[in-house]
Amino acid sequence: MSSITVALISFACIFTGGLLGLLIRSFLPEHHRSDEVRDVVKLGAALIATLAAFVLGLLMSTANSKLDTMNSELTQDSAKIIVLDQVLADYGPEAKEVRDLLRGSIVTALKIVWPEEKQMLSHVDNIEVASGWKTIQRKLRELSPRNESQRLLQARAQQIGGELAQSRWLLIEQTQGALPATFLFVLLFWLTMLFAGFGMLAPRNATVIAVLLICAFSVSGAIFLIYEMNNPLAGMIKISSAPLRKALDHIGK
Repeated sequence: MSSITVALISFACIFTGGLLGLLIRSFLPEHHRSDEVRDVVKLGAALIATLAAFVLGLLMSTANSKLDTMNSELTQDSAKIIVLDQVLADYGPEAKEVRDLLRGSIVTALKIVWPEEKQMLSHVDNIEVASGWKTIQRKLRELSPRNESQRLLQARAQQIGGELAQSRWLLIEQTQGALPATFLFVLLFWLTMLFAGFGMLAPRNATVIAVLLICAFSVSGAIFLIYEMNNPLAGMIKISSAPLRKALDHIGK
C-alpha cells in the first residue's frame, strides 16, 4: 500500500475510535460514569498513550535515520563517480566509451528516481541501472593498458567501479524494506482504543469532535511521514538529487 493509503486507513480507524467512544458514553448507565471508573479509564489511556508514543517516536527516528543514511551514501557515491571519471580521463582516450557509459548510467538513475525533475520521462526498471554498472565493469576489465601508469589507473578504476556497483545494489535492497502489516495493525489498535477512551471521557459536542478530528489527523500524519521516510527513493519525501546532478555536471570535463 502507498503511504497515503496507509495514512487514510489510519485516520479512519483512529477517528472512528473516538466517535465510537462518544457513542458508548451516551449509552453507559450512571454507575459506569463514576469518578472511580473515569480514573481507571484515564490510567488505561495513559498506559496506551505511553506505548503508542514510544513506538511512534522509535519508528520516526528509525525512518529519519534511514533517510539520512541513504542521503549520505548517495553523496559519497557521487563523489566516487567524479573520481572515477577523473581516473578514466587520466587513462586516456581509450576510456572514452566507459566515460560515456558512466554518464548514461547517471542519466538513467535520475530518470528513475526523480522523474518529476525531467518532466516525467519514461520509467526504467532499477535492474537497468544495475545492468549498466555491470557493463561499465566489463568495459573496465577490457581496457588494454600500454604502460605501468595505465595499469595502475585501470586497477584504481576497477576498484571504484566495484564499490559503486555494490552501493547501487545496497540502495536497491534498502528500498525493499517495509513495515510489517502486523506491526501496523497492533499500533492502529492501540491508537483506536486510546481515542475510544478519550471519547468515553468527553461530552459529545462540536468542540470535542473537532479536537478528536485534529488529533486523529495529526497521528495519521505521523504514520504517513514514517512510511514516506522509510522509502527514501520514492514518494513525496525522498533524498535530494543534487549530489548526483553535480556529479553529472563534472563527468566528461
